[in-house]
Amino acid sequence: MITATGLELRAASRILLADTSVRIQQGDRIGLVGRNGAGKTTTLRVLAGEGSPYAGSVESKGPVGYLPQDPREGDLDITARDRVLSAKGLDVLAADMAKVQVQMAELVDGPERDAAIRRYGRIEERFSDLGGYAAESEAARICSNLGLPDRILAQQMRTLSGGQRRRVELSRILFAAQDASGGGANTMLLLDEPTNHLDADSITWLREFLKGYSGGLVIISHDVDLLAAVVNKVWFLDAVRGELDAYNMTWQRYLDARSTDEQRRRRERANAEKKASVLLTQAAKMGAKATKATAAHQMAKRAEKLIAGLDEVRVSDKVAKIRFPEPAPCGRTPLTGKNLSKAYGSLEIFAGVDLAIDKGSRVVVLGFNGAGKTTLLKVLGGREKPDTGVIEAGHGLRLGYYAQEHETLDSDRTVWENIRSAAPDAGGQELRNLLGTFMFKGEQLDQKAGTLSGGEKTRLALAGLVSSAANVLLLDEPTNNLDPASREQVLAALRGYAGAVVLVTHDAGAVTALNPERVILLPDGTEDHWSADYLDLVELA
Repeated sequence: MITATGLELRAASRILLADTSVRIQQGDRIGLVGRNGAGKTTTLRVLAGEGSPYAGSVESKGPVGYLPQDPREGDLDITARDRVLSAKGLDVLAADMAKVQVQMAELVDGPERDAAIRRYGRIEERFSDLGGYAAESEAARICSNLGLPDRILAQQMRTLSGGQRRRVELSRILFAAQDASGGGANTMLLLDEPTNHLDADSITWLREFLKGYSGGLVIISHDVDLLAAVVNKVWFLDAVRGELDAYNMTWQRYLDARSTDEQRRRRERANAEKKASVLLTQAAKMGAKATKATAAHQMAKRAEKLIAGLDEVRVSDKVAKIRFPEPAPCGRTPLTGKNLSKAYGSLEIFAGVDLAIDKGSRVVVLGFNGAGKTTLLKVLGGREKPDTGVIEAGHGLRLGYYAQEHETLDSDRTVWENIRSAAPDAGGQELRNLLGTFMFKGEQLDQKAGTLSGGEKTRLALAGLVSSAANVLLLDEPTNNLDPASREQVLAALRGYAGAVVLVTHDAGAVTALNPERVILLPDGTEDHWSADYLDLVELA
């Protein structure tokens, strides 16, 4: 159980949440919703004990499994399997057992071998007490259902893509939440956009897992199908009022109730404003006569009271006005890659990739998770060097790169410093106007990028692209972390952009908006003309 009392959260001096007390209990499956920047990620981080509130307190009883939007792993030299098993301490025990097995094989006889056998017995007993081999099997099952087969689990964490690392972290959390018999434990799950980087099959499996989970759950997600299937309570974080509205109902009932409530508020306000207008008009007429001045004043007060007593009508959420840059002039083929390959140690990611990005062309990169889609974009963008092959910049090339893990942002620098770095030659007022269209104003310009929510980081990274005048955009999952209204803005920007685009996405809507001409299939690097038949692969890839 998690209890928050008198909670106040701030971003700089902006109040995200004021004097709020909530409780999360076993069996609660809560959808935490609100527009980008409302404070959902900050709230979840504080509930998880990963951040401190401005005021108030948070108390947890029992284990907490927290999935942030941008997990920061520790040791990148361990295997993915050991990372998952470490949730229950099984990784260390398994490694110790393997080490002692080697010793027993090398020691022929004598007291040293007997001591090694006794040590192995003690370790194996502890291993069994924690679920042992059955737990290993359960961990592998969870990983497989989240798109992490055995070949991925055997790899070091540093060889995995950002999406694969995030799925490892999700697997680790869900594995820790299972008891030895496979049933739900008392772990409180706090999940921030858990479907990011998951394919359609994995999302379906996760949906069923969470529906059947008996522990507590708070989930931030823009996947409305997931919310509709899983949550039995809704918390709406109102960015305007800095308040949290709790609804003890399912997602669809919440949507219906909110719609009905808003209609009631608008109707009551319209009626009250009409009555108040009549009273003020009459008061103005009566006020002209000294003998009726007192009555006129009372009428005016009644009109003010009518309006003051109303519930506030919810202010429509603001949406960033996203427009990709007007591309700078360039030659016929601004970007070319020849015989590109990339491997991590003995693990080959892709090989023999040839591609030519012509002026204004639109290309989608497809492949199963781990096929190297993100790595290829990093190579094309100069973020990583290929093991073989060359990248050739054509006449006038100006690259714009959007990274799914927001690597283009400096977490320790402010919003202003990040945009200034992205466009050093632009005027100060020009950049302030640009940030304003992306909903960054006032004190938010001095907020460090590392403290922004996932949606805010996405908006800041996109603002950097707009300031770049790029004629080739490399976009890696640009619609992740965005609310539906902001996502539609990105899709509209894709439709209207005149430059070349190389897109990696699980979002079929983004591909449709791009209207691609070609597709590159990894890891083989096969190039083909785009057809609607490939659309079915987008969510599965």
